[in-house]
Formats: sequence, C-alpha cells, structure tokens
Amino acid sequence: MSTLVAVYILILVGGVVRSSGSGMGCPDWPQCFGKWVPPSSVDELPSNYKEINAAFRVKKNQKFIGMLKAIGMTETASKLEADKTILQEEDFSPLKSRIEYANRIVGVVIGIMISIVLFQSLRFVKVKFKLFSAALAAWISVVFTGWFGSIVVSTNLTPWTVSVHLGFAFLIVGLLVYLFHETSVDQNHQFSSLPVWLVWLCFLLSIIQMAFGVQVREALDQVAFAFAQSREDWISRLGLEFIVHRSFSWIVLLSNGWLSYKLFKISGYSLLSTGLGGLTLAAVATGAGMAYGNVPAFLQPLHLLISALTFGLLILIILRAGRSKMKMNYV
Repeated sequence: MSTLVAVYILILVGGVVRSSGSGMGCPDWPQCFGKWVPPSSVDELPSNYKEINAAFRVKKNQKFIGMLKAIGMTETASKLEADKTILQEEDFSPLKSRIEYANRIVGVVIGIMISIVLFQSLRFVKVKFKLFSAALAAWISVVFTGWFGSIVVSTNLTPWTVSVHLGFAFLIVGLLVYLFHETSVDQNHQFSSLPVWLVWLCFLLSIIQMAFGVQVREALDQVAFAFAQSREDWISRLGLEFIVHRSFSWIVLLSNGWLSYKLFKISGYSLLSTGLGGLTLAAVATGAGMAYGNVPAFLQPLHLLISALTFGLLILIILRAGRSKMKMNYV
C-alpha cells in the first residue's frame, strides 16, 4: 500500500513539474547539469553549458532514433530527426532544476520500494505465481519508466513521449492495485448485487475519457509553447479534442454516479461509493476550473492525480466484483 501511495505522490510531483515548466530544469539524465546535486547558480556552470547539453542530447537522440527505426517506427523516427525544436536549450533556473530533481529522487525511492516488493514476492513463486508475476511486471515497468524518462528529457518533452511516460505510470498503478487486492484482508467481501458489466462499462468510459485527456494535454503543450505569455488564450486555441473531452465528461459523470449509487446500496461499501463519487466530481470540477480559469498551474497536477486515483479505484472495484462473481459461480 505504501508503494502505491508513493507512486501517486510521484504522479502528483510529475504534474507539478509539467505545470511549472520544469521538465527541462535538468537537461541531462540521471545527473543535473553534470552534477549529482543541482547547481544553485549559473556561475557554477561552464559558459558553454547549453552547447554541452545540446551535444549530450543529440547523441542520446541518435541512439533512440536508431532504436525506433529498428522496431519499425520509421515515421516517428523521421519526425524526431526533422524536429529541430527538441534541440532548443533553456536558460538555467535554480528553482526549475530543484523541482525536476525532486521528481527524480521520488522516482528513485519508488524504484527501491518496488524492488523490495519484488524481493518479498519471491516467496510466492511456487504457491501463488501470479503475485510474483505482477510484482516482476511492476518492477520492469518502473525500470522502463525511469529509462524512458531520460528519453523525455533528451527529446525536449516531445508530447508523445510524455504521454508514453505517463501511460506507464498508470500501468504501475494498476499492477500495484492488483497486488493490494490480492493481499488485502478485505478481499473476501461480496459484491453479490453489483452488475459486473456496469463496473467494466464505467472503467472503459473512464479510459476513453483519459485518452481524450491525453490528446488535450498534448495540444495544450503545443499551445503553451507557442503562446507562453498568453495563458488566457490557451483554451480558445484548442481544437475539437477539447470539445470532445469536455462533452464526454458528462457521460463519465453519469455512469460513475450510477455505479457509486449501486455501491452505496451494498452494505460495507459506502467508502468505495463515496470515493468514486467524490473523485468523479473532483475531476469534473478541476477540469472546469482549468477550462474557465485560464488553466491555473495548481489545477493541472491536481486534475492528473484525481484521474490516476479514479483509475486505480475502478480497477480495485473490478477486481472485487470479479472475485465475488467467481465465488457466486462456485457456490
């Protein structure tokens, strides 16, 4: 459970990095401007630090582009080769460097915690192999996410790389929720009167909404890059993806509200009901706050965290409902 909480903290911190524009606060990886402790002043850096960082990232990007070509993603590789904006270097900012480095430190802590979970799961290899498999998958995902984080930096926060990085964070959440479910003392409770199809419907609708949200985030990143000083115009410059995401939120609100009501009627599950209903309302409220409040920076990471919490909670409900269904069939 503590590892799952830590992952949610990392998602929140990652959202702060993005909303504060600190993603390139450390232009290299795993160090920060070639140091294990971020510099506190530009005077600590060589005068040609931008050229040094650019050369480092060019070399890393060439390897990544070669890897993309090797696996058949030639079109994506060509776009990266042609995109000169990924080589633009930002001025040094002590605050942004510290924010980005804090994000990396939290990631390292989670890596250690996941390694401990994997070690503890070894005792289940013979008696409950699926627990070990989930722990191993989580560990591999964390390692990949850490490596891919370096790609996000080297490609100067290219939108699709940010989305892939976030997607693996959600995958880790799902795997940890599964481990929590399988080892929880609460797993014997029953969802006898809850339609499993309704749970899956709400989950799929939420996934679709999150996919729309990813598209909005990618479009917003491009708008923010082009019109950094005109935050009040960001929303108006978004296209169809924003309208679809905003409209679809009503469908998610109604479906999750229905599921929350069904859960509330089941004895012992008022907490899950309140959690799902509250998170859904909070997601809509923070989304509306960004749409009508000129995308305030503090709401962006909060909206992301709420989405991740909703995702994890719906997976837990699916697992609980599935277990109850199997027990009922067995009886």
